[in-house]
Amino acid sequence: MVTPDPVSQHGRVVVVIPTYDEAANLAWIVGRLRRAQPRVDVLVVDDCSPDGTGDIADDLAAADPQVHVLHRAGKEGLGAAYLAGFAWALAEGYDVVGEMDADGSHQPEQLDRLLEGLRTADLVIGSRWIPGGSVVNWPRRREALSRGGNLYVRLLLGIDVRDATAGYRLFRREALEKIDLASVRSTGYVFQTDLVTRCLHAGLVVREVPIEFIERVRGHSKMSGQVAVESLKRITQWGLRERWEQAQARRRTG
Repeated sequence: MVTPDPVSQHGRVVVVIPTYDEAANLAWIVGRLRRAQPRVDVLVVDDCSPDGTGDIADDLAAADPQVHVLHRAGKEGLGAAYLAGFAWALAEGYDVVGEMDADGSHQPEQLDRLLEGLRTADLVIGSRWIPGGSVVNWPRRREALSRGGNLYVRLLLGIDVRDATAGYRLFRREALEKIDLASVRSTGYVFQTDLVTRCLHAGLVVREVPIEFIERVRGHSKMSGQVAVESLKRITQWGLRERWEQAQARRRTG
């Protein structure tokens, strides 16, 4: 029995890869993605990288009609880059829009897991913290921080997602259209949690599939203590506001 091609079942698929100073990684990761899933298109969203990443993206696009590039004026945050990429993908008529880091932490060879999961979901997340998921080359302290942060998110926001901060994802077009991207204001890494929460509140099906997350070996991580603090502050604000709104609703109906 021939297994159906997961890409053909979902229509046109594009994976958005945001970049800032990823000259050492971009050609490598795009090449892996194109080999792993030849029917999947790629959109590189470059924030005017001073190391020439944008020029490398242009060269890749010139050599491959399935690679596209969106140049932005400057570094405005991960969420802002993804929002620009989503807007482009929706305007171009794609049926599925994905997220993937440029540093190799998200393995293109595992994209088939997300495509398979999308059969029964509106958003699929490649998760580190469900059975079968794992991380490679992380110190115990960083793993504890990530696990603890995700537990905090689950408890405070009341969502049943083990890895709400993960950035390896596939969205159905209808999901992105339903969650009102124009109202999204989060620009940093908290953007990932924001979109998961919006999908759940909209009644969409969110599914996690296990992946092996590999810490980058080339270039420098964009995650910093300041970014982590900003994310926790925003998540705390959302959680407290939601709890207050729930209390007000109970008071009105009681």
